[in-house]
Amino acid sequence: MNKQDGMNYAPTGAAEQVVGKGEFKFAAVGLDHGHIYGMCNGLIESGAELVAVYDPDYDKVTAFQQKFPGAEAAPSKQAVLDNPEIHLVASANIPADRGAWGLEVLGHGKHFFIDKPAFTSLELVKAARRKTIDTGLKWGIYYSERLHVESAVYAGRLIEEGAIGRVVQVIGTGPHRANPANRPDWFFDPERYGGILCDIGSHQIEQFLHFAGAEDAEVLHSKVANYSFPNHPEFQDFGDATLVADNGATFYFRVDWLTPDGLGTWGDGRVFILGTEGYIEIRKYIDVARDAASDHLYLVNQEEEKHFELNGKVGFPFFGSFILDCLNGTENSMTQEHAFRAAELCIEAQQQAVHIHRGGAK
Repeated sequence: MNKQDGMNYAPTGAAEQVVGKGEFKFAAVGLDHGHIYGMCNGLIESGAELVAVYDPDYDKVTAFQQKFPGAEAAPSKQAVLDNPEIHLVASANIPADRGAWGLEVLGHGKHFFIDKPAFTSLELVKAARRKTIDTGLKWGIYYSERLHVESAVYAGRLIEEGAIGRVVQVIGTGPHRANPANRPDWFFDPERYGGILCDIGSHQIEQFLHFAGAEDAEVLHSKVANYSFPNHPEFQDFGDATLVADNGATFYFRVDWLTPDGLGTWGDGRVFILGTEGYIEIRKYIDVARDAASDHLYLVNQEEEKHFELNGKVGFPFFGSFILDCLNGTENSMTQEHAFRAAELCIEAQQQAVHIHRGGAK
């Protein structure tokens, strides 16, 4: 796993299989973003069988098969859709194409698991919501910065146990290293990747709803800027937003593509969670200048102050639960409405954003 490059960040964990061989088969279609590797890792570790892969770029397929040799190269997307043995299609294609592709997948009777951002327009979220209701199929979204981060998983458990009382505020930071020389053209086009708040802001908004125990929220203010990419004037390397949830919890987050090369990982992602009886800080990927290992959590409440080192100790329960949800029609991994509402809120934040220029706001 490359800790310097967030695009190819693909965590692995202990295998906790919830199904036997052949009980849940899936295919990977659309390899535009490296998150597809983490998505497949999580499903396979939970017992799913990766049987096919397709992308129009055969070099991507070849590289993918080196990691997952059991995946047979399919001749087309249609061949995957027509295969009755495949239960689910996992995808990380270009964000602007994801919503339409998901509608096609569900239309062929298969569950869908897509990288974030799952959508770039509110109309597509509405269409997806209708499709899941009509078909009874799942539209899972890979909000990896919570689902595939052990310290974030553990923070959720502590909150559920009442360790910090009622959550009243969350602050999230999601800095990323851009590595512009290694990025495809679509990465710099907001029409194709959705804009910074829609894209990497989606992680932040989803984790806020989860940690705050909220069903909905409102975007109060948001802004975006391009501070350091003059050769890509439409790109956004900075964004932030403030939200308030339906239960009164508040949220501020900042995302950016400004991680300096001196940092030992691709981004110093952190979360600060304030409760009525204590607080939690999550240092997801590094403890700067102290410990290069990931998954540090700090807890302070009425009884103690404690540092948890959680790398390799918690696992990633979402994937097994999601497989069982697909098979059983349950919603134990994440409710469909939670997944969709988080996606809508990040688009709303993007659409409402004030654009900051060198001369001020516009």
